[in-house]
Amino acid sequence: MKTIGLLGGMSWESTTNYYKAINEGVKSELGGFHSAKIAMYSVDFAEIAALQHNGDWQQAATILSQAAQAVESAGADCLLICTNTMHKVADDVASSVSIPLIHIADATAIELNQDERRVVGLLGTTFTMEQSFYKERLEAKGIKVLVPNGVQRKLVHDIIYRELVLGEVKMNSRQDYLEVIADLREQGAEAIILGCTEIAMLINEEVTQIPLYDTTQIHSAAAVKFAIDS
Repeated sequence: MKTIGLLGGMSWESTTNYYKAINEGVKSELGGFHSAKIAMYSVDFAEIAALQHNGDWQQAATILSQAAQAVESAGADCLLICTNTMHKVADDVASSVSIPLIHIADATAIELNQDERRVVGLLGTTFTMEQSFYKERLEAKGIKVLVPNGVQRKLVHDIIYRELVLGEVKMNSRQDYLEVIADLREQGAEAIILGCTEIAMLINEEVTQIPLYDTTQIHSAAAVKFAIDS
C-alpha cells in the first residue's frame, strides 16, 4: 500500500474528515486491521487565510510548497491539498515535488462524468466560485458550472469563514444554503458540488433532494484508490 501525503489544517475541522474518510476507505477495501499509511503536514490556517484575503497567493504557494516537500521527504507517494480554495496554487505546489498531486477538481469531474452530470452548481469560497482556477478545470471536462449571484456568493463565503471553519453549524445558515441551492436548481443545475471541504458539515443529502458531490469524500476516495491500486 502506498503512503498518502496530506497538506491539511485549512481548516483542521475538514482535515479530520479527510483522515476519517481515507481510513474508512482503506478498511472497506482491505478489511481487518488495515488502516491508511498517511504523512501529513498541518499548517496554521490563520496565516493562510490572511494571505488569501490579502491576495498574496504567491506567499501562500511558497508555504504549501515547502510543506509539500516535507511530506514527500516523510515518504509520501502522492499529495493531496486538503482544501478546494488552495488548489488555486496547485500547479506551483505540484511543481515543487516529484510525487503526483491528486487534484480535487479532476477527481470531482470524473465522478460527475461517470454520473452524466452536465450542468452543476458550485458552492465554495468566493475565490473558488468567482475565479477561473476551479471552474475552468471542470469546464475543460465538459461540465457547465453555475454559481450563485453576488449577494449569495458573499453569504456562502461568510458562513464558511465565520462559522464552519470554526466548527460552528447553525440551522439558519443551513436554511440560507438550501435557498441558494434551490435557486441553482431552478437555473438548471442537475447536482451541487460542495466545493469547500467544510460545507458537508452543514449540508448533506438528508436535507435536500438534489444530488450532492462532497469533494472531501471524492478526493479521499481518489487517494485510497491510488494507494491501493497503484
